[in-house]
Amino acid sequence: MDINEGRETLQQLLKSAHKVVFFGGAGVSTESGIPDFRSQDGLYNQQYSYPPEQILSHDFFVHNTEEFYKFYKQKMLVLDAQPNGAHKKLAQWEKKGLLSAVITQNIDGLHQKAGSKNVLELHGSIYRNYCTKCGKSYDAQYIKYSKGIPLCSACGGIIKPDVVLYGEQLDETVTERSVIALKNADLLIIGGTSLNVYPAAGLIAYYGGKRIVVINKQPPNRIVRSVCYIEAPIGQLLEQL
Repeated sequence: MDINEGRETLQQLLKSAHKVVFFGGAGVSTESGIPDFRSQDGLYNQQYSYPPEQILSHDFFVHNTEEFYKFYKQKMLVLDAQPNGAHKKLAQWEKKGLLSAVITQNIDGLHQKAGSKNVLELHGSIYRNYCTKCGKSYDAQYIKYSKGIPLCSACGGIIKPDVVLYGEQLDETVTERSVIALKNADLLIIGGTSLNVYPAAGLIAYYGGKRIVVINKQPPNRIVRSVCYIEAPIGQLLEQL
Protein backbone atom coordinates (compact mmCIF):
# COMPACT_ATOMS: atom_id res chain seq x y z
CA MET A 1 0.00 0.00 0.00
CA ASP A 2 1.42 3.40 -0.94
CA ILE A 3 1.87 6.24 1.54
CA ASN A 4 -1.33 8.11 0.59
CA GLU A 5 -3.66 5.12 0.74
CA GLY A 6 -1.91 3.86 3.87
CA ARG A 7 -2.27 7.21 5.62
CA GLU A 8 -6.02 7.22 4.98
CA THR A 9 -6.41 3.65 6.25
CA LEU A 10 -4.44 4.38 9.40
CA GLN A 11 -6.44 7.53 10.07
CA GLN A 12 -9.67 5.54 9.93
CA LEU A 13 -8.33 2.90 12.31
CA LEU A 14 -7.17 5.54 14.77
CA LYS A 15 -10.65 7.08 14.92
CA SER A 16 -12.10 3.95 16.51
CA ALA A 17 -9.05 3.00 18.61
CA HIS A 18 -8.71 3.58 22.36
CA LYS A 19 -5.53 1.75 23.34
CA VAL A 20 -2.88 1.92 20.65
CA VAL A 21 0.47 0.21 21.18
CA PHE A 22 3.44 1.03 18.99
CA PHE A 23 6.15 -1.59 18.47
CA GLY A 24 9.23 -0.07 16.83
CA GLY A 25 12.72 -0.87 15.65
CA ALA A 26 15.80 0.79 14.20
CA GLY A 27 13.94 2.22 11.20
CA VAL A 28 12.15 4.64 13.53
CA SER A 29 15.44 6.40 14.21
CA THR A 30 17.17 6.33 10.82
CA GLU A 31 15.41 9.56 9.88
CA SER A 32 17.15 11.10 12.90
CA GLY A 33 20.55 10.09 11.50
CA ILE A 34 21.09 6.95 13.57
CA PRO A 35 22.25 3.99 11.45
CA ASP A 36 20.35 0.74 11.49
CA PHE A 37 21.91 -2.68 10.94
CA ARG A 38 20.36 -4.35 7.93
CA SER A 39 19.58 -1.69 5.33
CA GLN A 40 21.83 -0.93 2.38
CA ASP A 41 23.63 1.74 4.39
CA GLY A 42 23.35 -0.16 7.66
CA LEU A 43 26.14 -1.29 9.93
CA TYR A 44 26.14 -4.84 8.54
CA ASN A 45 27.12 -3.46 5.13
CA GLN A 46 30.07 -1.45 6.42
CA GLN A 47 33.58 -2.81 6.84
CA TYR A 48 34.85 -3.44 10.36
CA SER A 49 37.46 -5.77 11.83
CA TYR A 50 34.60 -7.81 13.33
CA PRO A 51 30.92 -8.12 12.38
CA PRO A 52 28.77 -5.63 14.35
CA GLU A 53 26.69 -8.47 15.80
CA GLN A 54 29.86 -10.00 17.22
CA ILE A 55 31.12 -6.69 18.60
CA LEU A 56 27.80 -6.03 20.32
CA SER A 57 27.78 -9.37 22.11
CA HIS A 58 28.30 -10.17 25.77
CA ASP A 59 31.33 -12.34 25.10
CA PHE A 60 33.01 -9.66 22.99
CA PHE A 61 32.40 -7.04 25.68
CA VAL A 62 34.03 -9.29 28.27
CA HIS A 63 37.02 -10.44 26.21
CA ASN A 64 37.58 -7.51 23.82
CA THR A 65 36.38 -4.57 25.90
CA GLU A 66 38.57 -1.94 24.27
CA GLU A 67 37.49 -2.94 20.74
CA PHE A 68 33.89 -2.99 21.92
CA TYR A 69 34.11 0.59 23.12
CA LYS A 70 35.82 1.85 19.98
CA PHE A 71 32.81 0.72 17.96
CA TYR A 72 30.22 1.60 20.61
CA LYS A 73 31.39 5.18 21.10
CA GLN A 74 31.62 5.83 17.38
CA LYS A 75 28.44 4.16 16.14
CA MET A 76 26.03 3.77 19.05
CA LEU A 77 26.51 6.96 21.07
CA VAL A 78 24.88 9.48 18.75
CA LEU A 79 24.08 11.94 21.51
CA ASP A 80 23.17 14.91 19.31
CA ALA A 81 20.40 13.06 17.44
CA GLN A 82 16.95 14.68 17.62
CA PRO A 83 13.46 13.15 17.46
CA ASN A 84 11.83 12.97 14.04
CA GLY A 85 8.19 13.09 12.99
CA ALA A 86 7.49 9.55 14.21
CA HIS A 87 8.78 10.17 17.73
CA LYS A 88 6.90 13.46 17.98
CA LYS A 89 3.59 12.08 16.71
CA LEU A 90 3.70 9.12 19.10
CA ALA A 91 4.33 11.50 22.01
CA GLN A 92 1.32 13.58 20.91
CA TRP A 93 -0.89 10.48 20.80
CA GLU A 94 0.20 9.49 24.29
CA LYS A 95 -0.55 12.99 25.63
CA LYS A 96 -4.07 12.76 24.13
CA GLY A 97 -4.62 9.39 25.84
CA LEU A 98 -4.73 7.45 22.59
CA LEU A 99 -1.37 5.66 22.81
CA SER A 100 -0.92 3.44 25.85
CA ALA A 101 2.70 2.34 25.27
CA VAL A 102 5.73 2.51 23.03
CA ILE A 103 7.61 -0.78 22.92
CA THR A 104 10.98 -0.13 21.34
CA GLN A 105 14.01 -2.16 20.38
CA ASN A 106 16.04 1.06 20.17
CA ILE A 107 18.44 2.27 22.82
CA ASP A 108 18.77 5.90 21.70
CA GLY A 109 16.25 7.56 24.04
CA LEU A 110 14.63 9.56 21.24
CA HIS A 111 11.09 8.65 22.29
CA GLN A 112 11.73 10.21 25.70
CA LYS A 113 13.35 13.26 24.08
CA ALA A 114 10.14 13.74 22.10
CA GLY A 115 8.07 13.62 25.29
CA SER A 116 6.83 10.03 25.52
CA LYS A 117 6.52 8.75 29.09
CA ASN A 118 5.50 5.09 28.88
CA VAL A 119 8.44 3.80 26.85
CA LEU A 120 9.33 0.14 27.27
CA GLU A 121 12.95 -0.23 26.20
CA LEU A 122 13.43 -3.91 25.41
CA HIS A 123 17.15 -3.51 24.76
CA GLY A 124 17.96 -0.90 27.38
CA SER A 125 19.35 2.61 26.92
CA ILE A 126 22.67 4.30 26.12
CA TYR A 127 21.79 6.88 28.77
CA ARG A 128 22.13 4.39 31.63
CA ASN A 129 25.53 2.95 32.49
CA TYR A 130 26.85 1.26 35.59
CA CYS A 131 30.07 0.05 37.12
CA THR A 132 30.26 -3.74 36.93
CA LYS A 133 32.09 -3.80 40.26
CA CYS A 134 30.30 -1.37 42.60
CA GLY A 135 27.18 -0.46 40.62
CA LYS A 136 27.76 3.30 40.48
CA SER A 137 25.75 4.98 37.70
CA TYR A 138 27.17 7.09 34.88
CA ASP A 139 25.62 9.14 32.10
CA ALA A 140 26.26 8.75 28.38
CA GLN A 141 28.57 11.76 28.20
CA TYR A 142 30.94 10.13 30.66
CA ILE A 143 31.16 7.09 28.38
CA LYS A 144 31.40 9.05 25.14
CA TYR A 145 34.30 11.25 26.23
CA SER A 146 36.27 8.77 28.32
CA LYS A 147 39.62 7.59 27.00
CA GLY A 148 39.77 3.91 26.12
CA ILE A 149 37.71 1.71 28.41
CA PRO A 150 35.46 3.79 30.72
CA LEU A 151 36.41 3.10 34.31
CA CYS A 152 34.59 3.85 37.55
CA SER A 153 35.85 6.93 39.38
CA ALA A 154 35.00 5.31 42.71
CA CYS A 155 36.49 1.82 42.45
CA GLY A 156 38.21 1.56 39.08
CA GLY A 157 35.81 -1.09 37.80
CA ILE A 158 34.79 -1.38 34.16
CA ILE A 159 31.61 0.48 33.26
CA LYS A 160 28.99 -1.31 31.15
CA PRO A 161 26.16 0.30 29.20
CA ASP A 162 22.73 -0.77 30.43
CA VAL A 163 21.93 -2.25 27.02
CA VAL A 164 21.05 -5.82 26.17
CA LEU A 165 23.93 -7.27 24.18
CA TYR A 166 23.68 -10.36 22.00
CA GLY A 167 23.77 -13.36 24.31
CA GLU A 168 22.05 -11.52 27.19
CA GLN A 169 18.49 -11.86 28.45
CA LEU A 170 15.81 -9.20 28.11
CA ASP A 171 14.81 -7.43 31.30
CA GLU A 172 11.99 -9.46 32.83
CA THR A 173 10.04 -6.47 34.15
CA VAL A 174 10.13 -4.64 30.81
CA THR A 175 9.07 -7.81 29.01
CA GLU A 176 6.14 -8.39 31.36
CA ARG A 177 4.93 -4.79 30.99
CA SER A 178 5.19 -5.12 27.20
CA VAL A 179 3.10 -8.29 27.22
CA ILE A 180 0.40 -6.61 29.33
CA ALA A 181 0.31 -3.58 27.02
CA LEU A 182 -0.01 -5.79 23.94
CA LYS A 183 -2.77 -7.92 25.45
CA ASN A 184 -4.80 -4.81 26.30
CA ALA A 185 -4.31 -3.01 22.97
CA ASP A 186 -7.04 -2.59 20.35
CA LEU A 187 -4.65 -1.42 17.61
CA LEU A 188 -1.05 -2.46 17.10
CA ILE A 189 1.24 -0.37 14.91
CA ILE A 190 4.53 -2.02 13.98
CA GLY A 191 7.06 0.40 12.53
CA GLY A 192 10.65 0.57 11.37
CA THR A 193 11.51 -3.06 12.02
CA SER A 194 12.20 -6.14 9.93
CA LEU A 195 11.12 -8.32 12.89
CA ASN A 196 14.42 -10.17 12.70
CA VAL A 197 15.63 -9.75 16.27
CA TYR A 198 14.40 -12.31 18.78
CA PRO A 199 13.12 -12.69 21.40
CA ALA A 200 11.91 -9.07 21.07
CA ALA A 201 10.08 -9.64 17.77
CA GLY A 202 8.25 -12.62 19.24
CA LEU A 203 6.39 -10.40 21.69
CA ILE A 204 3.89 -9.25 19.07
CA ALA A 205 2.31 -12.70 19.32
CA TYR A 206 0.75 -11.54 22.61
CA TYR A 207 -1.43 -9.07 20.75
CA GLY A 208 -4.77 -10.81 20.38
CA GLY A 209 -6.54 -8.30 18.16
CA LYS A 210 -6.93 -8.29 14.40
CA ARG A 211 -6.05 -4.67 13.69
CA ILE A 212 -2.34 -4.46 12.89
CA VAL A 213 -0.65 -1.85 10.73
CA VAL A 214 2.92 -2.38 9.53
CA ILE A 215 4.94 0.66 8.43
CA ASN A 216 8.39 0.07 6.99
CA LYS A 217 10.46 0.85 3.92
CA GLN A 218 10.70 -2.90 3.17
CA PRO A 219 8.32 -5.75 4.01
CA PRO A 220 9.23 -7.46 7.32
CA ASN A 221 10.91 -10.84 7.09
CA ARG A 222 8.29 -12.32 9.35
CA ILE A 223 4.77 -12.83 8.02
CA VAL A 224 2.35 -10.58 9.90
CA ARG A 225 -1.40 -10.70 9.29
CA SER A 226 -1.86 -6.95 9.13
CA VAL A 227 -4.79 -4.81 8.06
CA CYS A 228 -2.30 -3.02 5.84
CA TYR A 229 1.39 -2.78 5.10
CA ILE A 230 2.49 0.76 4.30
CA GLU A 231 5.75 0.98 2.39
CA ALA A 232 7.09 4.35 3.54
CA PRO A 233 9.56 6.04 5.90
CA ILE A 234 7.69 6.05 9.19
CA GLY A 235 8.63 9.59 10.22
CA GLN A 236 7.42 10.99 6.93
CA LEU A 237 4.13 9.11 7.22
CA LEU A 238 3.25 9.82 10.85
CA GLU A 239 4.04 13.53 10.77
CA GLN A 240 1.36 13.88 8.05
CA LEU A 241 -1.39 12.50 10.29
